[in-house]
Amino acid sequence: MPSSADAQGVLRTLQSRLDRLPHGGFSPETLQARAELLRASADLLCDADRRAAYEAELTSLANTDGTLQPALEIATARQVGGLVLLMEGGQPLEAFELASRSLQPPQSPTLGSGREGDLTLLAGLACLAAASELEEQRRFEAAARTLQQGLQLLQRLGRQPDLRETMHSQLEHLTPYRVLDLLSRDLVAGVERQEGLALLEQLVQRRGGLEGDGDPQFPSQDFQPFFHQIRAFLTVQEQVDLFSRWAATGSDAADFLATIALTASGFAQRKPERIAEARNRLQRSGREGIEPLLANLHLLLGEADTARACFDRGASQELKNWAAGKSADPLGQLCAYCSDWLVRDVLPGYRDLEAEPDLVAYFSDRDVVAYVEREDQRRGRSYLSAPAAAGGADSLSFPPFGDFGFPGTVAPPAALTLDRGAASGFTPLPAAATAMHPEENGELDDDVPLRWPVPPRPWLLGGAAALVLVLAGAWMLRQRQSSPPAVPAPAAPVSAPAPTGATVPPKGTATAPGPAPKPSPSLGITPLTASRPDAAQVRRLLENWLTVKSGVLAGEPIPQGLDRIAREGPMALLAKERRSDAARGQTQQLDVRVTDLSLSESGPSRIVAVARLRYSDRRLDATGKVLDTTAPLELRNGYVFGRDGDSWRLAATQSLN
Repeated sequence: MPSSADAQGVLRTLQSRLDRLPHGGFSPETLQARAELLRASADLLCDADRRAAYEAELTSLANTDGTLQPALEIATARQVGGLVLLMEGGQPLEAFELASRSLQPPQSPTLGSGREGDLTLLAGLACLAAASELEEQRRFEAAARTLQQGLQLLQRLGRQPDLRETMHSQLEHLTPYRVLDLLSRDLVAGVERQEGLALLEQLVQRRGGLEGDGDPQFPSQDFQPFFHQIRAFLTVQEQVDLFSRWAATGSDAADFLATIALTASGFAQRKPERIAEARNRLQRSGREGIEPLLANLHLLLGEADTARACFDRGASQELKNWAAGKSADPLGQLCAYCSDWLVRDVLPGYRDLEAEPDLVAYFSDRDVVAYVEREDQRRGRSYLSAPAAAGGADSLSFPPFGDFGFPGTVAPPAALTLDRGAASGFTPLPAAATAMHPEENGELDDDVPLRWPVPPRPWLLGGAAALVLVLAGAWMLRQRQSSPPAVPAPAAPVSAPAPTGATVPPKGTATAPGPAPKPSPSLGITPLTASRPDAAQVRRLLENWLTVKSGVLAGEPIPQGLDRIAREGPMALLAKERRSDAARGQTQQLDVRVTDLSLSESGPSRIVAVARLRYSDRRLDATGKVLDTTAPLELRNGYVFGRDGDSWRLAATQSLN
């Protein structure tokens, strides 16, 4: 009722409320108390003097900054009627709490009395109304706690079986939302996350496993998008543990998911033992059509010959044609397919995992090298001797990931949906490519946090290092961009159609890069020629590079002689970024200052410097209008320099933030 209602409006509202009973189960005494309170309220509002005094008191209370709250004194005989009005007035949670308190000793009513029955009914109705209100506010866990309290109260009193059944159904309905609520919390909320995992297991058990459909309240068409969404809130270790437990109960879908999670963990954390476990799990599954996936796992374990045999034996002709379009070298073809598989089907979908599908960096890791060499010795494997690289191992310079010709984009996490209608298979379908900013495409930038494969060190040129060098050779190929055809689904009881409601963006098309910027005279280029430079000299070299780079991105031509302080890789990336900006009619203004630099490695042909930078930038259009800015921030980057002839040159950069 509006606050400005006149006496006639008040009386009409009164009659409407009297005619509309809250529930037929209340005793006549409670309904009479409710009616008396409604009439008393109407009498007050129809008396102009009393209403003015009442409203003035409410106004004064509103000015107390919440230290005082309006309240009514109600006689004990009318208490239940007042709580009914409180629930009807839109405060069901308060009504539930007060009713629950009235049912607790020492103020609990006589067992079996009408007052006890009315309070129990009121508590049940208010509990359901409060839970619905909390659910609308997306406070799912609070709604569930309220329902659990109501259920415990009614079970203790042994009353209202129908309401208890309704509460139980509502609690089950909330389970998926509670799982999302609890698992989406910060990783430090360990207790809540464990409760969410327990609820998820209960939910899957209730439906008869991942492949089941035994829960009428949560049919497959609803469970599939839910499961796809929930994976993004789980860490990689949580997925390994969870899917392994479900696989132990006979779930083929969980077994395949555990294989994928183990692969992601092993690749991102540089633990090839986990990839070996994934390979063994996939081999034990006995599914058909898994040879291409096994080829990827063998490749990641340094078993190149076995990987090639698996790929040749199991890949479809369409997939073989796609791989042949990436490289004429068989190992390059395997690398292309493996990296694409990592991007689309393995690495996405984990709460705590951010990794680039960088095979060079993976095989350059000392733990991976040690594992492969150990397996070589154990199995008596050997590789051809590594060809001598120009300038030695330290002169190896790998181009960026996008230059290899893989899909230069990363799609959203592939949906692992479950389809009982499928004859077999539980395969993440390849997602369509979506455009990315150059920095997100694995490309090198010297001033922002990025990933960059560090060239292998001399001591890496042992047994497995031949594989690293062959991978590097394959990496040098620049092919057209495309996505591989889908691998035939492994024979498992479920398959992976695209998620409900997912939008498939159009595939990006590569465009000709256009002519490179013409070089200008070598202004400001100061080579570093000292045989064993100190930190101050390396800092000046780095500052020289950053100054030149800032000028080029601001629209100046690339100076001649830049190759005297930087190798081909960093220069090519700088030219590419400038071409991209020029095509959009834009420039960048960088403000980069080296605040500290130390040498973490200093040898006759390789230097690794750790630098702290103060960085900010502005992006401008052709008219000088500011399009975007990056506020000043502190960066910590690693810079690798190699000695070529008599000069030191920048080779690579890696973010250390």
